[in-house]
Amino acid sequence: MAYRPSKKFKKTLLGSGAVLVLAALNAPAAVSFAEEKYHAYKIAQPGYKKAYGSWAQVDVPGEYRVNAIHAALLHTGKVLLIAGSGNSQKNFDAGTFETVLWDPAKNTFKKIPTPEDFFCSGHTQLPDGRLLVAGGTARYEVLDGEVRRAGGGMRVKNESPDKAVTLKKGTVFRSPSGVEYVSTTDVTVPKAKRDFEISYFESGQMKPWKTKVTAAEARVFVEARKEGPQALTTEAAQYEIVGLKGEDADNVYGIAQKLTTEKQDFQGIKAAYEFDPRAEKYIPVAPMKDARWYPTLVTLQDGKVLAVSGLNDVGDVVPGDNEIYDPVTKKWSKGPFRYFPTYPSLFLTKGGKLLYTGSNAGYGPADKGREPGLWDLGKNAFTRLPGLTDPDQLETSASLILPPAQEQKVMVLGGGGVGESPKSTARTSIIDLSKDSPAFRDGPALPQGTRYLSSVLLPDDTVFTTGGSGDYRGRSGSDILKAQFYDPKANAFREAAEPTVGRNYHSEALLLPDGRVATFGSDPLFDDKDNTKLGTFEQRIEVFTPPYLHKAGADRPVLGEGPRELDRYGRATFRTRDAGRIAKARLMRPSAVTHTTDVEQRSVELALTKGRDGASVTVDVPDDRTLVPPGWYMLFVTDRDGTPSEAKWLQVG
Repeated sequence: MAYRPSKKFKKTLLGSGAVLVLAALNAPAAVSFAEEKYHAYKIAQPGYKKAYGSWAQVDVPGEYRVNAIHAALLHTGKVLLIAGSGNSQKNFDAGTFETVLWDPAKNTFKKIPTPEDFFCSGHTQLPDGRLLVAGGTARYEVLDGEVRRAGGGMRVKNESPDKAVTLKKGTVFRSPSGVEYVSTTDVTVPKAKRDFEISYFESGQMKPWKTKVTAAEARVFVEARKEGPQALTTEAAQYEIVGLKGEDADNVYGIAQKLTTEKQDFQGIKAAYEFDPRAEKYIPVAPMKDARWYPTLVTLQDGKVLAVSGLNDVGDVVPGDNEIYDPVTKKWSKGPFRYFPTYPSLFLTKGGKLLYTGSNAGYGPADKGREPGLWDLGKNAFTRLPGLTDPDQLETSASLILPPAQEQKVMVLGGGGVGESPKSTARTSIIDLSKDSPAFRDGPALPQGTRYLSSVLLPDDTVFTTGGSGDYRGRSGSDILKAQFYDPKANAFREAAEPTVGRNYHSEALLLPDGRVATFGSDPLFDDKDNTKLGTFEQRIEVFTPPYLHKAGADRPVLGEGPRELDRYGRATFRTRDAGRIAKARLMRPSAVTHTTDVEQRSVELALTKGRDGASVTVDVPDDRTLVPPGWYMLFVTDRDGTPSEAKWLQVG
């Protein structure tokens, strides 16, 4: 569609001072100025907005601007923005951890006391509407060339079967040669395991009881008290713990294999909390067994939560020790063993298997755990899935279950090479899990190679994608100020209005209950194309209003009075004056997103029945909890033109 300036606009542009403007038309600055003016005019026109949508920045008071690392929509309609230390060593050292609660309906903000550094934690929606937040940062990385004191992981052994031992931060470990190392965190070592053995003489007589003791073990990161080559070692040795005496000194000791000045990665924490949307506060629950930084949390069909991957308490990728959280007991138990790189995209599929699309956000070797597949948790069996183009460029890619979820089609969009690679791909791939032998097939290409792409399900069954960059963390000014819609029925992209704020690493986007899309964050390496000006974290919030809201104006279907829970048949009835125009109903799970990873969102098609009086509609929710995991959902209805209502919140048990 072409848009031409009105006579009024031309007079404004060419009126007073027109001679000066025309004389300068050949100057690049003047041409750029004229183009910007015309672009601003064009995107403000009603016709443009109806075709492409529009963007608007949110007025955020200065005291509430945070480095949004995580964003989650709560069933109160408010958005939880978690910064933790916000990728700031200064904040971390000061113990300054932040969370802000934003009410998009009223545009009000509230600071939430934040008990731990939830920077790069994992999160997921629980059945009762609370948000589980687990993991975060125990220690910031120290890069190659900047490590001044040798350090590494110390395995702390306890051979006493009678008591556990807690060693406080600052505990000193002394090597056989007298070099001393200091622990950077507290560590608790469980008591040793005592096994009783019974054996018999050949005559059948019982021998006396025999006891076998197996030492317990925990890890802690240590670093040398002093700088210098004397603290470097790559040989295994046993370390005494200074201050322990008697039996404790005999039973408790350290073992280290490698203490060097090589790069020291981020380290995770074990802490876990539930955020209560009603009380608007964090509530502590049992900690995880393993510390995790960059973990994925995914809700299962029984309401329990699986936590996978992450960097542990010494900065290594958790080797495959996964955990399951029970929201009833508030405790963790051992999960099936499987290795993944950090922030893997895992989706609960029909039947209960988890689909790993291969999308991830970074840490881990390039040749391990990156191949997509279906994971049967019960059997702990993993079936690899073929057909994915550019399989070496899945890091920082987006993944989502296409609407409606019943069709079991999953899409992977964009991505880049492992680590700080400049590679990026425009590839999209789709897999149909309903097939007997599912395999990825190429979808339509993105306009260009894109990392950190945000992809959001809309209530009209389209997918809105926005932002990203062509290089690692927007390097070389590569942020992509473009957006587009993907139509699953047509299997094609179409243009959307362009955002004004660049989004790359540490950015998020999510669907709001009013049908708009909010975007947050971005953490570029540099703020210029020449990579000379260090980047600053993007604290502005920008909201996209889709075309369906501009077309409808105030004329949207409206759901009136209705329940907050399903009846025993899995149904809910709502009063409405718009029953005649309502064509579809969708149940949409709210997002919990970070690092381009959002395994929560899904759009479920609902059976729709209209009341005989023409003044009500009844929705029927599938009873398959592998399709509709328990929790709170947004219920949208749309008319024949795809215009959505505002959402009603509905709890699925």
